[in-house]
Amino acid sequence: MRDDGWRLTHLGRLMGHALRRFDERVLERMTHDPQAPLALSNLAARGQVGAAIVHITRHLPLQGARLTALAHSAGMSKQAMGDLVDQCEAWGLVRREPDPLDARAKRIVFSPAGLDWLEAFRHAVAQTEAEFREAVGEQVATVVALGLEAYAQGD
Repeated sequence: MRDDGWRLTHLGRLMGHALRRFDERVLERMTHDPQAPLALSNLAARGQVGAAIVHITRHLPLQGARLTALAHSAGMSKQAMGDLVDQCEAWGLVRREPDPLDARAKRIVFSPAGLDWLEAFRHAVAQTEAEFREAVGEQVATVVALGLEAYAQGD
């Protein structure tokens, strides 16, 4: 009989579970943040804002980005990111505007409500990181953060 236990405990799977838990905790905190736009907080509270919206929140630069660059940054296909941008645009989180470098192109930028969402996201991330540090201890949290940063940078 083959050993199948490694599939449940390998580092990639553990990081995936940890990321999902982290994102869920961030979104949960945002449902109660008075700085988050009320409509988005209500959607998050009803479970209609999923972790996918975090891709926009994490990867969209403050100066905006073209769809292709945003998709690349988030590790998503252009089509999938386009669908996500459409959803976020409908919620009032982002808007499309002409690219100042190429009038034919569009840039995705945060709307004023999106900037409020981003600030609420920043607070929720800080609270969730503090929760992580409390759960595993300051030294372990520091080692994990340094290790993940080194690994993410590659060679």
